[in-house]
Amino acid sequence: MDSTQTEKIALKILHELLQYRRRFPGAETSMTEEEQRVTQVQLPRIRAFIENGQRIEFVLPAFPTKSPNANKVIGAVPDMAERLSLIFLNSLCQRIQLYYAPGAHIVICSDGHVFGDLIRVSDEAINHYQREIENLLHEVGATHLSVFNLGDVEGLAEHTGDYDLLRQLLVDGYAEPEEAIKQQLMQDEQGLMLYRAITRFLYEDSQLPGYSGSNAALQKDAKQRACGVIQRSWAWGNLLAQHFPAAIRLSIHPQPVDSLKMGIHMMPTKDDWLTPWHGVAAKVNGQFVLMKRKDAQQMAGELVEIRGEPSHYLIEQPQVA
Repeated sequence: MDSTQTEKIALKILHELLQYRRRFPGAETSMTEEEQRVTQVQLPRIRAFIENGQRIEFVLPAFPTKSPNANKVIGAVPDMAERLSLIFLNSLCQRIQLYYAPGAHIVICSDGHVFGDLIRVSDEAINHYQREIENLLHEVGATHLSVFNLGDVEGLAEHTGDYDLLRQLLVDGYAEPEEAIKQQLMQDEQGLMLYRAITRFLYEDSQLPGYSGSNAALQKDAKQRACGVIQRSWAWGNLLAQHFPAAIRLSIHPQPVDSLKMGIHMMPTKDDWLTPWHGVAAKVNGQFVLMKRKDAQQMAGELVEIRGEPSHYLIEQPQVA
């Protein structure tokens, strides 16, 4: 394949990704300018696979476990939100294969056990969620996707009976000190946005029925845990970079334009930070969108069950003439 053809294919593949890129809310630079800068980082990495005639490898740290907050999600196991997201990721690879024969593959690097204690979800619940994700992959025929968990890491696998030890080994081997991470986050607006978004997730997730303390105490606790979540998340990223050095790094959060990571949406949503495990799928006038459960309920959403399990909401809105 000549260099012109290689470049053409690499650009087509990048365009597939750019259509779904998560942007920071209120980004000041234009979409075109942002995409030019993302292209400078990502195109050479995509091109390298094509020059070697290799299948394009992506890694996506995602699908950890469901939020424990019933205002955001239907239950503790994957539902239509995850199903549609996995179908989307698989179809993204299928579309790439239409113009690049070796195709593409996405490794879903589930990070539930990485910070299970910090998000206050038990390791048993995370294991159950992850088993259901694997079942779902088989059910939807997602042959272009595979999963990789903390327990699959060479040298760590023998400790899967003790997830606290696994987390400690991850931090010891791959993390920066929390203080250094805090300083890094405070250096620019995008770092602050990430810190605030994670704090918001943790704060909302701890607003559980039966809580009788103050909101200020919840906020303080969420801030303290947020830095730990980011520390572990980055440690997991460092481990994945070592295990999959050439892979294109995808993310479920908005990323700076010059980052090696690129944030992507897996479902339509108005919130650039919302994920399938912090929301529900709602079929609004025939089209699925991602939203929080309480928002679907406020819009008079009707809960739909599939095989006796809650799946998604159905919302019919009057059409504006």
